[in-house]
Amino acid sequence: MKNKTVLLGMSGGVDSSVAALILKRQGYNVIGAFMKNFSESKNRLTGNCAWKDEREMAKKIALILDIPLVTLDFETEYKKQVIDFMFKAYSQGFTPNPDVLCNNLIKFPLMWKAARKLGADYIATGHYARIKKTAKGYELFAGKDKTKDQSYFLSKLKQEDLSHTLFPIGELMKKDIRNTAKKNKFPNFDKLGTRGICFIGKVNLRNFLGQKIKEKKGNIVDVNGNIVGKHPGIFYFTIGQRVGERLGFELNKHLNGKWYVAEKRKNNVIVVAPQGHPALKKKIIKIKEMHFINPQEKIKKNLKARIRHLGELHCGELLKKGNYSFVFKKPVEQIAEGQFIVLYEGERVVGGGEIRV
Repeated sequence: MKNKTVLLGMSGGVDSSVAALILKRQGYNVIGAFMKNFSESKNRLTGNCAWKDEREMAKKIALILDIPLVTLDFETEYKKQVIDFMFKAYSQGFTPNPDVLCNNLIKFPLMWKAARKLGADYIATGHYARIKKTAKGYELFAGKDKTKDQSYFLSKLKQEDLSHTLFPIGELMKKDIRNTAKKNKFPNFDKLGTRGICFIGKVNLRNFLGQKIKEKKGNIVDVNGNIVGKHPGIFYFTIGQRVGERLGFELNKHLNGKWYVAEKRKNNVIVVAPQGHPALKKKIIKIKEMHFINPQEKIKKNLKARIRHLGELHCGELLKKGNYSFVFKKPVEQIAEGQFIVLYEGERVVGGGEIRV
């Protein structure tokens, strides 16, 4: 791709580093872009802002590859559109997915805007996903490495996004990525992948939410309505979460076996049920703001659905009777309102939307 320029999101991780190497070998003029979206996380060892350490690693890789690296500051937009939304959703009892929001509202649109200013023809990221152009438009597919596939987080992307986006590592396995990085003497070849909230990392969710959401004690009841304890607030917990005192549940009744959160009611009551109980399972869910990757999509009966990243693929049928809903072939556990359901036909991503029950 001689004379074509691509702006590549470089996080300091091994995936985006190898993506940069691949693009350069393919003949692209590569510009690395480090995104500063959240500056409050600290490195536990150095005490530095985590983003600064990550950017230093991205700089090292850019130097090895002899490509420029720019810093894109999207922190204001990220706080307003992702973090503030998170707090609002949790305060209403939902369990939002910030990674989907981040890709849809921040990473892809804002990076493309920056790319155009820099005269780039494409943007690229180190996601494990694939894009294919067909007679009907652009299609999104799962990454070849099924243990790392990130197509779930990309389910809100549009045709316009896919038309100018490249996923250089979508056809590769993680082990190949690390081997390539090691052969090219990348200092991050064995660096662990990021976990937790997009650009924030792994945090104690209760402490994080506690910054803005005050505790509001309520009753814990079993499926028969018997009060079995107290909780500090429904917003701290999610459907399917294991009940235990270490998480803040105050139990006044011994619960034999494993119990889980089955329902969060608007009157600040949490309903719990024992493992395997029908109350923990749903056969049908509603889909808020169903989004199709390809607007020309025709509703098909035999689809598979994920209700979490890398979760099990559940067979079922998408229905439209006014609003969209999905009927599972078999009842499914741990369905949380606010999370995303993503639909697949084989390896192709059909689309997805926010879960309601």
